[in-house]
Amino acid sequence: MQHLLFAVVLAEVAVILALSFKTPIRKLLIMSLDRAKRGRGPVVVQTVSATVCVVLVASVYSMMKIQKRWVEEGATNPTDEVIMSKHLLESTLMGKSSFASVAAEMIDRLHHYMRELRMRRKTMEVIKKEGSVLEGEKARASDEVKSLKQEITALQERQKQLAAEMEAMSKEIRTEETSGIALQKQSEGFLIEFNRLSEENQDLRNQLHTVDSRISRSSIKKNT
Repeated sequence: MQHLLFAVVLAEVAVILALSFKTPIRKLLIMSLDRAKRGRGPVVVQTVSATVCVVLVASVYSMMKIQKRWVEEGATNPTDEVIMSKHLLESTLMGKSSFASVAAEMIDRLHHYMRELRMRRKTMEVIKKEGSVLEGEKARASDEVKSLKQEITALQERQKQLAAEMEAMSKEIRTEETSGIALQKQSEGFLIEFNRLSEENQDLRNQLHTVDSRISRSSIKKNT
């Protein structure tokens, strides 16, 4: 029985060492422990551990009763010695099995930490991939922003150019309007001068007609 317990303890120590270092066997051990935990393995282990603890407590209690009876009676009998040896052997074996259960608990904790580490690594890989995708999108977005800024700058320059052209055209229109107003005023002056000259011409004609009439009458009088 002791050889079996020592073999179990050595096997558990080997499993702990295999889980502690990165070796090809560790992956197989983790997969085996995952499969073992999916079934009734944890329940069986907990039940056996609880039973061993109860039996160990009972054996220790029995040894304490025998020891107390020896103290009270002041002598020992062969039956109590045999029972005492039996309980002592059981306690020793169960103590060793308790150490084996502690090693099993260590294996369980290591397996749990390894599984959490694998999950964290997978999560980190996913986050890194998402981060690289986001970096690529960020680079594309920055390129688009740069191109849009260049387009905005070109449009602003075009707007300034059009505004300058419109200002020049407005100045030309105002100049033409001023010239038109001056020409209109000049034409109005010419029209007024023409009317005045026409009136003077008409007056001169009237005067000439009057003079002609007088000359005609005077010539007629002379002839008569």
